[in-house]
Amino acid sequence: QVQFVESGGGLVHPGGSLRLSCAASGINFSIVAMGWYRQAPGKQRELVASISGGRYAYANYADSVKGRFTISRDNAKNTVYLQINSLQPEDTAVYYCNFAPSSTYWGQGTQVTVSS
Repeated sequence: QVQFVESGGGLVHPGGSLRLSCAASGINFSIVAMGWYRQAPGKQRELVASISGGRYAYANYADSVKGRFTISRDNAKNTVYLQINSLQPEDTAVYYCNFAPSSTYWGQGTQVTVSS
């Protein structure tokens, strides 16, 4: 069955960095577009970055994270990554990966907390 397992979150100071990982299983990973989503307390889940499948991995970003977030994928490992730099308190959220557009297959997410 389809499964996404996110990891790499934590508590960081403003300006810090994290690298999130998402291991996917039960899918033909290399050909599907993947996305990173986040949900902050009291807010709706939002797409922050996506990357296309196939030969050319095109990336797209939400305006709020452009220049700070980088999405990448390793098709040999069925894993998608999110490098987050210059973290800000407003980046505090639970981060999830899923297809892009999303499906009903949500993992447990990984908590990112940015606080001094």
